[in-house]
Amino acid sequence: MIVKFIDYLQERLQTVKVLSAIAIAIMLVWTIVGVDTSHAHTWMEAHIPGFWALFTLLACFVLIFFAKWFGNSGIMTREDYYDD
Repeated sequence: MIVKFIDYLQERLQTVKVLSAIAIAIMLVWTIVGVDTSHAHTWMEAHIPGFWALFTLLACFVLIFFAKWFGNSGIMTREDYYDD
């Protein structure tokens, strides 16, 4: 079932990208407009609009690129490895 869902999303990759960009834009706008920063705990929360949304986006990118690098550095192998 999950494989069918992943295949469904891969067939509609451009739509997934557009919807993801819209979701990110909505989160950024919400954190800039709708979040009360009067009780912020750090300087960055109080003075950088959308700090947590930007921080989360950056953290996701770092995790994705680290995982990709880690996989390509030797942990991944060819698909027919066990067939030999």
